[in-house]
Amino acid sequence: MSAILAIFGVLLLGLMLWWRALGRVVLRDVKITVSPWPAALSGLRIAVLSDLHIGAPRMGPEALRRIVDRVRLRAPDLAVVLGDLVVHRVKGGHFVAPEVTSKILADLGAPTFAVLGNHDHQLDAARVTRALTGAGITVLVNDCHAHEVRGQSLQIAGADDCVRGKPDLPRTLAAAPAGSPILLLTHSPDLFPEVPPGVSLMLAGHTHGGQIRLPFIGAPRVPSRFGQRYARGLIEENGRKLFVTTGLGTSWMPIRIGVPPEVVIIELVADVK
Repeated sequence: MSAILAIFGVLLLGLMLWWRALGRVVLRDVKITVSPWPAALSGLRIAVLSDLHIGAPRMGPEALRRIVDRVRLRAPDLAVVLGDLVVHRVKGGHFVAPEVTSKILADLGAPTFAVLGNHDHQLDAARVTRALTGAGITVLVNDCHAHEVRGQSLQIAGADDCVRGKPDLPRTLAAAPAGSPILLLTHSPDLFPEVPPGVSLMLAGHTHGGQIRLPFIGAPRVPSRFGQRYARGLIEENGRKLFVTTGLGTSWMPIRIGVPPEVVIIELVADVK
């Protein structure tokens, strides 16, 4: 009997830790030095949300409301949503309409820009776009938007998802004046090798950081053709910079081990060299 109780206790503890890990969202600050970047925009703060997968366990509409409230209190200059509002085939999850999610995101309290993810395309790209734009969020699909902030023009570009969409980088960046600060948004980081050097920073999600990260091994499974190369965090290659957030929700299996759900507040600092 004591052995059975011990096994039951271990299972119960494991279940409690799993449930707590899924719902414990980390709001973390990251400072990145970028170029080209005007001194007037140094210190610009961007809230980065990705892979919301609303309807996954512990990531329902009410959880998103609490996250949005926390972000709004930080008063970012901009907010970006890097795709995958919806979720498909996650164990223990359920479908939440993108219209519901978009309405909550409208309360982020900062100008908000979004791109579509593979799950958004899988549902209905046009529907998700309508939901976001209807909530006052600018959706960028192979397009570039000149946004005025602090009296400076910042080029915010958005490339379509490279898993289920049709990204076109030349078209996306065509309208950006040469030498201007460019923030490139896309869902999957796999587009990064094709990004030209004039882009100040690329932001992506999609990987979830692998959802499981083990000591000495890293993430056993990363949904990227580059494996762990672009799994998470800041990556620098040939003078270009990419930041990959591990996102909020889960897909496939509702498990996060060593990769907590996160919202990142990125502070961009001008390179004065």
